[in-house]
Order: sequence, then C-alpha cells, then structure tokens
Amino acid sequence: MRGREAFQEVDYRAVFKTLSKWVVEIDDAARIPELVARAWTTASTGRPGPVVVALPEDMLMAVTNVAPLSGLSRIFEPAPLPAALAACETLLSSARRPLILLGGANWTEEGRAALQAFAEESDIPAVAAFRYQDQFDDASPVFAGEAGVGMPAHVKALIRDADVILALNVRFGEMTTDGYSLLSVPAPAQKLIHVHGSDLEIGKIYAPTLGVHAGPNAFAKALKPVRGDWANWRSDARSSYVASFSAPAQPGPVDMVAVTAWLRDNLPADVILTNGAGNFTVWPNKFFRFGPKARLLAPQSGAMGYGLPAAIAAKIAFPQRTVVCFAGDGDFQMNCPELGTAMQAGAQPIVLILNNGIYGTIRAHQERNYPARVSGTVLENPDFVGLARAYGFHAERVEKTADFASAFGRARASDA
Repeated sequence: MRGREAFQEVDYRAVFKTLSKWVVEIDDAARIPELVARAWTTASTGRPGPVVVALPEDMLMAVTNVAPLSGLSRIFEPAPLPAALAACETLLSSARRPLILLGGANWTEEGRAALQAFAEESDIPAVAAFRYQDQFDDASPVFAGEAGVGMPAHVKALIRDADVILALNVRFGEMTTDGYSLLSVPAPAQKLIHVHGSDLEIGKIYAPTLGVHAGPNAFAKALKPVRGDWANWRSDARSSYVASFSAPAQPGPVDMVAVTAWLRDNLPADVILTNGAGNFTVWPNKFFRFGPKARLLAPQSGAMGYGLPAAIAAKIAFPQRTVVCFAGDGDFQMNCPELGTAMQAGAQPIVLILNNGIYGTIRAHQERNYPARVSGTVLENPDFVGLARAYGFHAERVEKTADFASAFGRARASDA
C-alpha cells in the first residue's frame, strides 16, 4: 500500500527530518534490536535529541526469532586533552572579567559539583543558559543568573563585558545570546572557550578562541582552579543577581511577586518545577532559586503546553516529591486533557493556572508592534476548578494574594 495514500500513511522521514537527530522506519522485524540500539545511542550521546522510530503495521504483527537486546552499551563521554586544559587555564588566568556560561544535558551530580567547586575556588561568576539554572546551586556566591527570555540587564552586561567566556556544554541559541546581539557572529569580541560533547556544536555559530571536544562532566572534573584580579567583578555580579529578586508589587488581586516569594521560602529542597511557554514563565524562571536537589523541566523550544505533561511524568517518576506546574490559561488548555493521564496513573502534581484571559506574550508583541491591530489573543476560558474536579483533582480558585498560602497547603495535603 506504500505510496497510495493508505489510511494514516505518513512519510516519517520527510515529516521529522528537521525536528530530530535521526528518523528510521523499520521494514524487517529481525533488525529491530539493531535499529533500536542505534536509536538509543544516537538520542543520548553528543548533543542529546529525539529520534523517531516508525513501525509500520506489518512490523507490529511480524514474528521473528531474533534475540532481543541483552543490555544497552556503556559509552563514555569524550575527555579533554591535557593540552586543551592547559590552554583553557591560561586563557582564564589572563582574564580581567572571566565568565562561566553553563547549560546543556547529560550532567551528572559529580560533574555539577566539580564545576561549582572550580567556579567558587576560582571566584568566577557563573551564568546558566536558557532554563538551565537548576544545573548549578543558585545559593552559591558565584551564581549570577540565567541568560534566557527576558534576560536581566545585569546578565546581558556580564556576557557583553566579559573578556573571556568559558561556555561549557552550551548550544548557542537566540535566547542565551539575546538574539545573537551579545556576541558578534561569527567572531565574538570576547575570547570564547567552547566546550561541548558534540564536535558539531563547536564553531557552528561562533568561532571560538579555543574549542574543546569534551563532555561536561569529564571537563569539569579535570579543571584546576585559576587565580586573577576579578573579585569585584564576581561580587558585583552576585549582588546584581540577588537584587533582581526585589520586584515591585504587581497590580491585580493576586500578586505573583508575593506568591513566588512564598513558594521560594516554603517549597521543599527537592521540588520539581515545570512550565510551558508564556509571560507567566518569568515566575519559575527568574524568581525562583534552585538548590542542588531542585529541578526545572521547561521547554528549550518555547513550546506551549509542555508544563502539564512534564509535571505528570515527574510525579509518576517521583511520587514522593512535590511537583509544581506553572501554566498560563492558554498554555494549560494546549494539553489539559492530559489530566486524564494523571487520573489514570494516580499522579496529581500541583498545577498553578495563572488566569488572565489572554495570550499574554502574543498580545504584548501585538501591542508593541501593531497597536491598532491586535487580534485573536483574548480568551474565553472554561471553569478550571470544575474541569480539574472532573478529572479527580482537588481544585480551588484563589481570589487574592492572602489566600494563596492556605490554598496551596490544602492542595499539598490532598490525596487528589
């Protein structure tokens, strides 16, 4: 039937080619172990990413006596050469305003600890790439903030004014570079040390002064502290980060500055926060401090609707941990039927729906660029409390700031 537009026929390679690292359609059941093994390896090594494996209907019904996989391969991440480490340490030692920019996947607890120890012993400020602030203890005296959407002025200044940047495990993108404006393309004014586990990322956008093909953990563990005259540079960076939490009270009956401050003070150390996309993400992304046990699950792609299924998955994986999803009203409705999955799995994360009746980010762009032609951004919302209760959730509507803490307490204590 291939090529005849059979029912639900899809050319998977064409559809997913630009959205994934690899696409394969299996046409021989005996090759399933081989191709699935390659899929896992491709997805999890280098720069991790999705792999699409298509199984046509005849594969689902095929019988084979081929042996299944006995186990997955253990693949070590690339380690830095001694010469590369020496060159890196020389560049950092010569700096007056060094900066560590960290991000990416495949970090281990030991790797994160090693990087933090290096940063603290070297007294170098560290900035997390877009939505990777949970990979570094935000309480550390060297942590200086997150380079992402709505980037604070002090973070922009740190990246722009640094003379040497150690970019570790970072995929340079629009968000982390403020639209590629903080570092010139292709040759930045800053001396750039780009370290990545995938050689395809090094030099892809920015030509580094020094490129090192190494995994983040192996590289961090191999680093030796450096010294320089930059104590004021680091202390000013930290002070600016701490000051960024002092925001004015917000208009409206529920002040999210106060709400997020309460959450910051009262959520457990191993909390898992999730969010989708929208203006509301400023609260978990810019006004929460992540300790070494806390996690942030948030989309690098800016995808709406990510937060709810991520929170449900997190609650299934870690049922004893507190999981809190931040969602806008439009964002929540992208994937709200996933509450059915939560009900079926017995997983109830706490979902905070910031209900302002509008697609806030899109409306802001409309009003800024086309103030006389706003359209399609006002929302008529359902009864969120009734909807949640229909799926077996405890649900409340918080009408004013003073009521939030008690409502959150009831949510945590509820079995639903």
